[in-house]
Amino acid sequence: MTIGILKEKEGENRVAILPDMAAQLLKMKTDVWVETNAGAYAFAKDKFYEKEGAQIKTREEILTQADVLLSIQALSTNEIAKLKKGAVHVGMFQPLFNYILMKAYAERNVSSFSLDMIPRTSRAQSMDVLSSQANIAGYKAVLLAVSNYPRFCPMLTTAAGSIPPARVLILGAGVAGLQAIATAKRLGAVVEVFDTRPSVKEEVQSLGAKFIEVDGAADASKAGGYAVEQNEDYKKKQQQRIAEAIAKADLVITTAQIPGKRAPVLITTEMVHSMKAGSVIVDLAASSGGNCEGTIDNQIVHQNGTTIIGNSNLPSTMPADASKVFGKNMFNFLKLMIDANGTLNLNFEDDLIKGTCMTHNGQIVNDRIKELNLN
Repeated sequence: MTIGILKEKEGENRVAILPDMAAQLLKMKTDVWVETNAGAYAFAKDKFYEKEGAQIKTREEILTQADVLLSIQALSTNEIAKLKKGAVHVGMFQPLFNYILMKAYAERNVSSFSLDMIPRTSRAQSMDVLSSQANIAGYKAVLLAVSNYPRFCPMLTTAAGSIPPARVLILGAGVAGLQAIATAKRLGAVVEVFDTRPSVKEEVQSLGAKFIEVDGAADASKAGGYAVEQNEDYKKKQQQRIAEAIAKADLVITTAQIPGKRAPVLITTEMVHSMKAGSVIVDLAASSGGNCEGTIDNQIVHQNGTTIIGNSNLPSTMPADASKVFGKNMFNFLKLMIDANGTLNLNFEDDLIKGTCMTHNGQIVNDRIKELNLN
């Protein structure tokens, strides 16, 4: 069986598998093909893959001949049409926003597995690409905010006087938010955190941040670790508390997203205008609409003296480590579907295989993707 590692599209610096993980795949009795310069931006040259025993191939060869294809992003519809019928493609495809691509995989009879849909259970932790990449995003978001902030982050006492610490507000205490808290605290900031899930309060406080509480949140215990939509009464109380905190904040990191839906707007234009001149907002939910009304994906906007940075792909700016942890997640997942003889064995009784499978045998098999065609 041949496993092909593809080079990502322009602007994506990560690679699905680094040379050390390619070596592990070879030990599983598979052949590993790597597209020319696939790992170049992650500081993994072709010769490093060849040293481990992988073969360097053209994109066309991998697309048309590989049995299993690995990438981070989905392919274009034109490239999907080139894949072998019955091939398998594993990546991170945002299928709830990409119905047309999922349909193209089904029509080509390609089995597609999207790791960003993996059930968030304890067994899946070693394969959870969302968490591994969110860790990096939370860390880099704080560095990005601080680098665009025209003042010091920690408190300084000097002969010329004292400078107060920056006040950081973090909206969302998931993996990215928790890492942002830890990073901001290490830089000497005073940190406040808002999340709709009261259950994260203890984690937030253990990192030295203040938790902003709003009563009446919808129960998220059955949402598999994800956020859920809230009722209108809660949203009004939420906005009031956030508005109070934002008026005092110097730096804001937003991370709130709901799978398959537009990101909730937590920061209105009016709130932005209440911020101090020189303040910075980094919106990690930019690709799904943004948590801030003024966010534009992949752009920096200046509004009433506040800088708004929309960037949902910060892991790509740290491609070496982002690729390392992504590749480990990918390898752990592949172990579920490759047997001791190096043969593909798709066991749909396994909840992780079933949960990540979007298309199989010429059909869209995920219920949530099927519903997209009805709406």
